[in-house]
Amino acid sequence: MLEKALKGSRGYGIWVAFLLLLVAIGFFFYLRQLDYGLGITGMSRDVSWGLYIAQFTFLVGIAASAVMLVLPYYLHDFKAFGKITILGEFLAVSAVVMCITFIFVDLGQPGRVMNVLLYPSPTSVLFWDMVVLNGYLLLNIVTGWTVLESDKKGVPPPAWVKPLIYLSIPWAVSIHTVTAFIYSGLPGRGFWLTAIMAPRFLASAFASGPALLILFCLILRRFGRFDAGEKAIQTLAKIVTYALATSIFFVLVELFTVFYSQIPGHMHHLTYLFAGLDGHHTIARWMAVSAFTAVAALVLLIIPRMRKNESLLALACIGVFLSLWIEKGLGLVVTGFVPSPVETITDYTPTGPEVAITIGVWALGLLMITLFYKIFVSVRKEE
Repeated sequence: MLEKALKGSRGYGIWVAFLLLLVAIGFFFYLRQLDYGLGITGMSRDVSWGLYIAQFTFLVGIAASAVMLVLPYYLHDFKAFGKITILGEFLAVSAVVMCITFIFVDLGQPGRVMNVLLYPSPTSVLFWDMVVLNGYLLLNIVTGWTVLESDKKGVPPPAWVKPLIYLSIPWAVSIHTVTAFIYSGLPGRGFWLTAIMAPRFLASAFASGPALLILFCLILRRFGRFDAGEKAIQTLAKIVTYALATSIFFVLVELFTVFYSQIPGHMHHLTYLFAGLDGHHTIARWMAVSAFTAVAALVLLIIPRMRKNESLLALACIGVFLSLWIEKGLGLVVTGFVPSPVETITDYTPTGPEVAITIGVWALGLLMITLFYKIFVSVRKEE
């Protein structure tokens, strides 16, 4: 089936070439980073995690969101998702590959990856994060490709694949829970030290992932002549609505807890995040955009008449994706370091090479999604 990814229209070829160009540019700047070191980025001693880890954190949620298709379809026989469950699994594969790549580029020296394998430490959350991410990647590759091959042949999937699909459901929850524990398990960082970090991660994941999938379904309808079905899209839209409302509620709970308790060390982080602190307003400006787009998207999604308008639905999904990309990305990561434990404020701004590498990794993920979806649509057309 791989040969189907090599055939397409002129527009398809231009899109693939454009993504390859972005990947090449990102790889060029990564070689510069490999030669010079992480000093080429905007990270510092005080802010040691930046744009790379922010993307990793956000994309783990995109990967985990595939469970919102797999669970209703395989456990509750919701047939409307039958057409697009494989799309969710392939989205998960691409997202996990991007996650692993962002970790790889953030390490600085790629040889350090071997330390996790050569010297495994079961007491380390990072060790378990490696286990669950790679396990989830393998599960989705095997199940997605096997089901697609069965569809191509017009036969039911083999019996052995069902247990793997059922296993992928709790595994999807585990990858984002373990990622949340990386943050909430650090007692020296008051902003991350919260018991609802994992629920917050899952709520935002179940909003951003399905929102992105809706956008892909609308794109495939227009350019790929594949219709996911109105029922499937509208059901996904309802999932996004409930998950986004829950995510906003969790943020409000955090705000109440921190400011009602009046603990200065905790208040400073959220003040810096939403209003700026001591003249430092960079992250606060981004969070203003995040808050506005989240509320606007929720309004569009809550009102049924607006949600059923596909143009407004697409706009709402873009808003959800943008809002959570900011809030769960740089907003979450950088604010954990600012102010530092000694009350210093260090601004963080990604550099040009850092942004280029990030765009290159995203282009790699979009390239994988493009090829996977091209194969999927070709198989569906044959059916």
